[in-house]
Amino acid sequence: MTEETKHSVKNEKIGSVVSARMAKTIVVEVTRRVPHPLYKRIVSKRKKFYAHDEEGAAKVGDVVRIIECRPMSKLKRWRLGEIVRQAVQVTTDLSSIGIVTGPEKRVTKKKGKQRA
Repeated sequence: MTEETKHSVKNEKIGSVVSARMAKTIVVEVTRRVPHPLYKRIVSKRKKFYAHDEEGAAKVGDVVRIIECRPMSKLKRWRLGEIVRQAVQVTTDLSSIGIVTGPEKRVTKKKGKQRA
């Protein structure tokens, strides 16, 4: 045998992050378009994969590349390769964009008997 380097080709998939609530784990939804076996119409198929995210870099809505790896838990067989495109972060906090609002006043009216 000569100096051969064995390069194992790992399976890769590209999908969007649908959940990042777990510690060091993201859920990636991969969509693929395949023809229907009988009717030959193009249909979309979706599958969710659990992937290992060591740094917690991926957020919900990001498009990521995941790479096949050894089993890390009952469901995790993938790891985060790279973030292809980051999602636009939408905020409802108006102070972050420079708009100052006053304190909210809540007016409540009690129905029924009034005590004297």
